[in-house]
Amino acid sequence: MEIWNSLLTFLSAPHHTLSPFWLWTCFGVTVVLLLAADLFWFNRKNEEPHFWHTLWICIAYIAVAVIFGAFVWVEDGAEKGMDYFTGYLLEKSLSMDNIFVMSMVFAALGVPSKYQHRVLFWGILGALVMRGILIGVGDALVIRFNWILYIFSAFLIYTGGKMLLMKEDEKTDIRDSKIFQLVSKVFHVTHEIKGEHFFVKENGKHYITPLFFALVTIELMDVVFALDSIPAIFLVTTDIFVVYTSNIFAILGLRALYFLLAAIINKFSYLKPAISIILIFIGSKIFLKYFGIEVHEWQSLTVTLGLLTGGILLSAFKKTKPNGAK
Repeated sequence: MEIWNSLLTFLSAPHHTLSPFWLWTCFGVTVVLLLAADLFWFNRKNEEPHFWHTLWICIAYIAVAVIFGAFVWVEDGAEKGMDYFTGYLLEKSLSMDNIFVMSMVFAALGVPSKYQHRVLFWGILGALVMRGILIGVGDALVIRFNWILYIFSAFLIYTGGKMLLMKEDEKTDIRDSKIFQLVSKVFHVTHEIKGEHFFVKENGKHYITPLFFALVTIELMDVVFALDSIPAIFLVTTDIFVVYTSNIFAILGLRALYFLLAAIINKFSYLKPAISIILIFIGSKIFLKYFGIEVHEWQSLTVTLGLLTGGILLSAFKKTKPNGAK
């Protein structure tokens, strides 16, 4: 009974906005259809991903997310629509770090490309559940302790500043990470690829294959990345519907985006500084009010889109220095 009363209190909080049930239903049906298409249509066989096939899948995911955002704009108003697109762009840009880590994990474990999509499907499915839980926790914290938004803001400014000052040539070996080492200690691991299997039994012992090792590592890494992305989206909007839908749509197309960008992600040298400035900007909004500066939804969307576009274009047109140039 106490739990039920707490839930009623949580839902009836005056600043906790819930969109109509039918909007949540439309969102849920869309997500289920996308996951079904991904599993039974986009990648039915274990084979090397083809560029054009992957590109069209990526475009399809983005198109669905944009159409849904337009739907939110029409049904819930321009402010929520702009918040949705700002959140979607923010979460999509932050997912670039996920792509970089995925490529390092697969390279370290020697997982062939034709089996990577199986790992990523279950990894993204797990991320959807985990993000849902973390967003729920974040929403409960914001409702009960509104001042936590100031902590989120300070954390985001710190994170953005740290990313901005990080040296470009700093290299990280995923095998040295605590998460990678933790998985190695917890599970019995066979280092041989056993087809598409996650588990094998040898000499009466159960082992996990490199595929499941990669899955667990990617899932744990996503939880770490969520500690940046969840505060960021709550500083864009505290509307739980917008927070959750923009976050989930950004994650859904991550597998196709990985196969499209994994080989060239390191060439987007100006993208990380752009993301860093976005984080600092989003984190600063709550403090700017004390200086009489009000940042509106359209301004957040414009700054986010402008910085991401600028980072991508600058990276694309960056000229390679000739040998010996200083």
